[in-house]
Amino acid sequence: MDRRELADFLRTRRERIAPSDVGLPAGPRRRTPGLRREEVAHLAYISTEYYTRLEQARGPHPSREVLAQLARALRLSDAERDHLHHLAGTPPGPPPGPSREVRQSIVDLLHRLPQAAAIVLSATYEVIAWNDLAAALMEDFSALPRRDRNLLRRRFLEPHGGGRWLYSVSDADEFARTATQHLRAAAARYPDDPEMTGLVEELLAGSEEFARLWAAHEVATRPTLCKTFHHRVVGPVTVNCDVLDITDRDQRVIIYTVEPGSPSEEAFRLLSVVGTQRMDVPG
Repeated sequence: MDRRELADFLRTRRERIAPSDVGLPAGPRRRTPGLRREEVAHLAYISTEYYTRLEQARGPHPSREVLAQLARALRLSDAERDHLHHLAGTPPGPPPGPSREVRQSIVDLLHRLPQAAAIVLSATYEVIAWNDLAAALMEDFSALPRRDRNLLRRRFLEPHGGGRWLYSVSDADEFARTATQHLRAAAARYPDDPEMTGLVEELLAGSEEFARLWAAHEVATRPTLCKTFHHRVVGPVTVNCDVLDITDRDQRVIIYTVEPGSPSEEAFRLLSVVGTQRMDVPG
């Protein structure tokens, strides 16, 4: 354990966080940059005395639990979290669960693709970011509770509107196989994440199809290069599918594009105008 380096690292991370970043008032008499020690201690659920001793390079060896609480309180990145563990002499273990935080550069990328529909999926197949054309092609994810943004639940548990499964895509069965294989691999990476284990248990209990695919223990996957969405308003939309892996976040960017000059390109143009309006519902 490198007490001096750990102390300096904690201090510099504390000083870079503005009180407003964590919902605290700045106050007229605040003389220290960033947060106060007692504020970090409060956010990390540890005593102020304990945290102060860590910053003074005279603290005890912090446990993994304390390090995890400090990483959350100080809003550390994954790389910073790992560095904190190494300074404390406790090599980092696997992250507790899949990341749902999408880098701003990826969000910006989605919105710089006006002629493509794009979404970001977490390791549990939750849609965690999307652009306007993706919302028009699939559905308005912003209007859904977080639970209903999970594509595995949509595929295996929740038919919509006349038995439509997963936006009536042409590769629904292949998606089911591939997504199950990816989820099995993700479950092995995050064995202690209650959200991951809860999702698997829910799918096993609610879908015989998922239970059969899960029991097969398949791991080989073939990428889907093309699929067709059967949209309620514009009809069939055939798209090319490209996947960009964000390995440090365990996320995927899915980009749907159409062939130039095709009927699907015209459908995309119409979707960009229609947006998420439900023109198929009588007024």
